[in-house]
Amino acid sequence: MSSSIHTPQLIDQFGRRVDYVRLSITDRCDFRCVYCMGEDMTFLSRDEVLSLEECARLVRVFVNLGVSKVRITGGEPLVRKNALSLFEDIGRLPGLQELTMTTNGSQLEHHAQALRKAGLDRINVSVDSLNPERFRQITRVGDLNKVLRGIEAAKQAGFTNIKLNTVLMHGFNDDEAVPLVAFAIDRGLDIAFIEEMPLGEVDHQRSATYISNQATLKQLQARFPLVSSTETTGGPARYWRVAHTNTRIGFISPHSHNFCESCNRVRVTCKGELYLCLGQENKVDLMPLLREFPHDDTPVKEAIFSAMHIKPKGHDFDLRRAAPAVVRFMSHTGG
Repeated sequence: MSSSIHTPQLIDQFGRRVDYVRLSITDRCDFRCVYCMGEDMTFLSRDEVLSLEECARLVRVFVNLGVSKVRITGGEPLVRKNALSLFEDIGRLPGLQELTMTTNGSQLEHHAQALRKAGLDRINVSVDSLNPERFRQITRVGDLNKVLRGIEAAKQAGFTNIKLNTVLMHGFNDDEAVPLVAFAIDRGLDIAFIEEMPLGEVDHQRSATYISNQATLKQLQARFPLVSSTETTGGPARYWRVAHTNTRIGFISPHSHNFCESCNRVRVTCKGELYLCLGQENKVDLMPLLREFPHDDTPVKEAIFSAMHIKPKGHDFDLRRAAPAVVRFMSHTGG
């Protein structure tokens, strides 16, 4: 593939270097989490979605432009047919320092070993409750035991960087912060608490279910010896270490602590839309360029470079708004 652009870095209009891409490979999911999507979803048809070959091509383009970390997301990425082939294509890509995945864990039991062999470095697993009945209520259809078996399979496959992702909500799981951290400590896992984000119309009022990470941290400090840390995994989380354990607790706080000043990432949807910010509508459509120029990456690279000039300063989430910050669901943009 030809190229007329030679530069190791993507720099946005505010001087921030973009070296992290989150790529969704499907909008489909086998769960229907209440904070993520509606109960009755209409998903994209096959021809509206990037092929796995196009996904791999985009990853290669971004890595050639200086991106060192790629996270594969969905929907649920492992429900995509032949998803493993993508990991095999990009897992050992020169210049890619870290390949990670966010998953609901439902398919991990069967794929963990192959994913590790393909070159996946880290896994984030969404777990919002340790109560099977409550877990099903939040996910609408999920089987907690299946997810827990998936986490164990990932450990057995040799993954040493496994992190739980948890969204706490008043009236759903607001009493589970301490049990979830204890669970993580017992199994040598990390855990991140993520404030609920106003993306898409859901069946509850987010201002009523919102729990700040400041409140969660205060609760955890009363139960665990926490030590502030300057560690980072390349994303927006602020970390604390649990003393005398291998567990880190991260807090991703788009409301109570705006982390936009150091934003180093962009997102690509399964439709090939390059979103410059999770909470804004600024985007560039890459799919037409991929298909019009199947053997020339130059137009795609030029579009990505141009997009850096429209990357906004921040997402400006505000729970006081009656409507969501953006209409699209999290599953559309990529989790």
